[in-house]
Amino acid sequence: MNYSQLIRFVDFALKHLCDVTITGAEKIPRTGAAIVAINHLGFLDPALGLVCIRRPDLTGWVADKHKNNPLYSFFIKAADGIWLDRENVDMNALRKALQALKEGRIFGLAPEGTRSPTKAMLKAKEGASYLAISSGAPIYPMAVTGTEDSASDWLRLRKPVLTATIGDPFTLPPFTPGNRQTELERGTDEIMCRIAVMLPEKYRGVYADHPRLKELLAEQAAAAAA
Repeated sequence: MNYSQLIRFVDFALKHLCDVTITGAEKIPRTGAAIVAINHLGFLDPALGLVCIRRPDLTGWVADKHKNNPLYSFFIKAADGIWLDRENVDMNALRKALQALKEGRIFGLAPEGTRSPTKAMLKAKEGASYLAISSGAPIYPMAVTGTEDSASDWLRLRKPVLTATIGDPFTLPPFTPGNRQTELERGTDEIMCRIAVMLPEKYRGVYADHPRLKELLAEQAAAAAA
């Protein structure tokens, strides 16, 4: 299966098995380096990312625990994914990601690194922040809902109601001497709060009371009132 066949398959499956609403997909650039950062609720999140991004040069990190799953591996190969050891600092995966962005490709990732068992945002790892700061690529935050209950919805013979919302791009400033760790942490919080601001409150999890999220919500309210 190649990329074109994969996207047709995913389009067909989502259309017939789910009720999907996508907002902001037109913001994703058609060419050039970019990072799409998504919250991770369920196994359909990558499929939503795929249909939103729609670029044959797409790649992204995938947890290497799926390597032994023949079906999953088959789809990851078609999507040109990069295997990632999420339990350790995987420099090989980082180098491959930076090279992809240097080549002008688009890179998808879930900063949390795993599906949330709480159905709300988890504390994110710093890989996404490192990649964004090191590459200088713009980040497109993507917020998804509904994927956490898709399997149970199907068991009840109901279509899962899924949403995907893509926000405006932003960049993180480059590293400055002596402040690397602080800047990684700040960048990680910025990415996650930019996703959280597009989510209903129940999905915001550990970022619900973050000061940066409160700033973004205030900006959002001011813009709506203007």
